Amino acid sequence: MLSQEMETSLFRRILQLVCAIIWCLLSAGPVFGFAALKPVLISEGVYKEYCSLNDNFLEIDEPCPEQDLKLNFIFTIAAVVTNVTFILVGTILDHYGPRVTGIIGSIFLFCASLILRKSDTITIVDGYLFGYTLLAFAGPFVFISCLQLSNSFPRQSGLILALLTGAFDASCALFLIYRIIYQGNYIKNLTFEKFFTFYLIVPIFIFVCQMTIMPHSSYKTINTIAKISEEQIDENGFPIDEEIDPNETTSLIQASQSNKTTFELQREFELATSSGGVFGVCHNLSLMEQFKSSWFILMCAFTAIQMLRINYFVATIRSQEEYLFNPEIGLKINRFFDLALPIGGIISIPFIGILLDHFQTLTVLNILTVISVIIGILGILKLQICAYSGIILLVLYRPFYYTTVSDYCSKVFGFHTFGTIYGSIICFCGFTNLLQTLLDHITHFTFKMNPIPVNIALTAITGVAGFSLIAFIISQEREIIKRQMILEAENAVIIDMPH
Repeated sequence: MLSQEMETSLFRRILQLVCAIIWCLLSAGPVFGFAALKPVLISEGVYKEYCSLNDNFLEIDEPCPEQDLKLNFIFTIAAVVTNVTFILVGTILDHYGPRVTGIIGSIFLFCASLILRKSDTITIVDGYLFGYTLLAFAGPFVFISCLQLSNSFPRQSGLILALLTGAFDASCALFLIYRIIYQGNYIKNLTFEKFFTFYLIVPIFIFVCQMTIMPHSSYKTINTIAKISEEQIDENGFPIDEEIDPNETTSLIQASQSNKTTFELQREFELATSSGGVFGVCHNLSLMEQFKSSWFILMCAFTAIQMLRINYFVATIRSQEEYLFNPEIGLKINRFFDLALPIGGIISIPFIGILLDHFQTLTVLNILTVISVIIGILGILKLQICAYSGIILLVLYRPFYYTTVSDYCSKVFGFHTFGTIYGSIICFCGFTNLLQTLLDHITHFTFKMNPIPVNIALTAITGVAGFSLIAFIISQEREIIKRQMILEAENAVIIDMPH
């Protein structure tokens, strides 16, 4: 009887994970596939009414400047909402659990689908903008609600987190698949309205899963998930990849007055060493002190400029490449990017883990900054090989950058405040993304569609922000080493004193 219950429990956990991966693939972050969706919106005539009657763009499958800005604004707001929502979702998850969080996400996703399928007939609000914004709002709810499944198989928690994160990255391919079907007419007359009519199945699927098979009370907070991912130590303080003899646990617990097991203390020492002294540097500070520290401010600035650059490129890639080359080449590069974005996110996952596990935080940030500057340089050169190389680097860099920020926050600020600190950084970056509209307007009207001046400015700011953070960490590491040397010298004097 017990064996049958265990098998049922195992089957249920596997089913939960499979369902979560499916809905993450379909709904966690499809808004980031905007570059693939944009040609469909143009073909459907979305915002065509903003073009002048004398505009040459009316007769071709190209957006006029006003239409292009309106379309890009949809993605700008969606990117802002996605990032700002993160901190709200974490709070709801911690207070009400994953089931409530997932159900809220499914409801918003359902409403978004209803609005988008009838967006051309809605007059009270901008249906396309409002619907796409709700789609962006729902994504973090349905994604973060399933992260707690990493504890369903403790020994494979790292793999499960990687699978869910990979599904999130790959979800931007949803609109790529739709665009291919739409342009190839593989499903006859699959209009925007019909697509989102079929898409209503997704929120219904999520809602049914949450009400039937998904857990509602046994879950991990965002802070606990970060701790498990970083330390590979479970909530009881034991390694997730080792069997612990219950008879030995008494001697292992309470290794010190810190109420931490010897495994936790050992892992924290290893992280402090492997991170170059960065781990734990702000753990003992209050939340307000952490917010005021240069560790937070400089990382916030660096993260904001990176997110702005990435989302600006996603929204404007086709117009950028068309200016640098020609419409035909621009279209080819755009299609290559649409395919590379989800694939790159999945391919990079194991390599990101290797980099973070084997290199100090300072080294990782150096790699991140240098790659970011290289991407910026490649993006302003009028060579196709540079354009393709820059895209390949960008799609690999994007998940690397997000994961590094998360890793930095957990190591520097600790796990107790991780959700608030990381959520605040992402939230701030979301609001910073509003500058994307200004950059887009400047590119269109000040520089006459020339993206080079804006990209040069963004690359320069990236270098300043990145190397400022690196210089600060170098100075702090020197201070840490200096304090350790003074402490060792004082201890040596005490030991040598005659008794």
